[in-house]
Amino acid sequence: MKKGQVCEGIVRRVDFPNKGIVETDEGTAVVKTGLPGQKVKFIVNKMKNGKAEGRLLEVLEKSPLETGHPCSHFGLCGGCNYLSMPYQEQLAIKEDQVKRLLDRVLSKQERSWQWEGIKGSPAEYEYRNKMEFSFGDEVKDGPLALGMHKRGSFYDVVTVEDCRIVDADYRLILKTVRDYFDANGVSFHHKMSHQGFLRHLLVRKASKTGEILVALVTSSQNPEGHAVQELITGFKDLLLGLEQTNQLKGKIAGILHIINDSLADVVQSDHTEVLYGQEYFFEELLGLKFKISTFSFFQTNSHSAEVLYETVREYVGDIQETGTSDKVVFDLYSGTGTIAQLMAPAAKKVVGVEIVEEAVEVAKKNAAENGLTNCEFIAGDVLKVLDEIPEKPDLIILDPPRDGCHPKVLPKILGYGVEKIVYVSCKPTSLVRDLEVFLEQGYVVEKAVAVDQFPWTANIEVVSLLQRMNNTREKTSTFDV
Repeated sequence: MKKGQVCEGIVRRVDFPNKGIVETDEGTAVVKTGLPGQKVKFIVNKMKNGKAEGRLLEVLEKSPLETGHPCSHFGLCGGCNYLSMPYQEQLAIKEDQVKRLLDRVLSKQERSWQWEGIKGSPAEYEYRNKMEFSFGDEVKDGPLALGMHKRGSFYDVVTVEDCRIVDADYRLILKTVRDYFDANGVSFHHKMSHQGFLRHLLVRKASKTGEILVALVTSSQNPEGHAVQELITGFKDLLLGLEQTNQLKGKIAGILHIINDSLADVVQSDHTEVLYGQEYFFEELLGLKFKISTFSFFQTNSHSAEVLYETVREYVGDIQETGTSDKVVFDLYSGTGTIAQLMAPAAKKVVGVEIVEEAVEVAKKNAAENGLTNCEFIAGDVLKVLDEIPEKPDLIILDPPRDGCHPKVLPKILGYGVEKIVYVSCKPTSLVRDLEVFLEQGYVVEKAVAVDQFPWTANIEVVSLLQRMNNTREKTSTFDV
């Protein structure tokens, strides 16, 4: 194969994340978005060390695993790749991906380990509690669109009013807002020229409480032919009208107008105005209540998050309903402190470290609301903060961002010499890279399990339990919480 060549082949398997391994008459190539068993046409766009990478042009034959899908945008929107397959088949693919990655590194440890398979999401559809929709157009100079980027495109946007991974309230809000601004002839913000008004629509809805937060993100530019205040007031009144006429199943907690003049295509705030209610809402997980603000990190699937956090508690040890522990727990990359608060009832103290200051403030308030007095949350980079904490941990829980732990953080974590480390990963390739370091420094993986937080997409979470070894003699003490 050579660059620019058009080839055909069969997708033999899919490696994480979403890398189809295509077998052709001239060898194999990596082609994204393919499904096992599909016959595909692709163009070779890169050759590196004799290995070909291609861009999918066309699916010539469907996979025997494909049985249809419930979404009219499937294949056009870049959101869901596995939607045409039964859920159990998707789980099997993800489990195989993670297991093969772990086998490569854990074959190096002397002790055997336990693979516990994959845990599916209790909600297969309409599970997301947060969506960031983009304004744009589906084709150049076409009508206003509001939704997700077209598969493989940085510019084109598909109005996903039939999206199946969000519930009916999201779909109604999306359609209503798009129709309103389209009827008023309001322009979207172009990524290249940086001209235009409309940028994003952020919608968050608590799966348990039903509270909804809606934020319109615009530039500070004046929309041609319109007074900004009148336009924004109309947007607010339109949303409140949906609630007042009982068209929404949930209840609006807040409506915001966020101004963002960043050159980057990200949702962030230069200035936020609360148009109605407040800029936060409440969600509940495993008996605890969490206050979530506009930009707070929170697991996007509340149903599966309970499965994930129950798994973390199981890996730590059995939670005792009565009594207290004398153990200190470090929850590193703690976000809004969900894991820390779940560990708090059975620990002497839990210390959470998170670089996002807003998340730390929310974590403190949530802990107070839940009556937890033994949680301390520190804002700062884990790399620096660990040098400033006087306590030494008995257990460490790691839940780093997608890129995993900073290489300079790992020696500091290893330096504590704790018996157990529970590593929660949202990117298995980053996990196995970090596990290499832990294994070299005397830790072994006792068990691991995949948890599907994102049905129909290529993403997957993994929870693993690491145990410290003392030369050839294993430490047998446990951390029972």
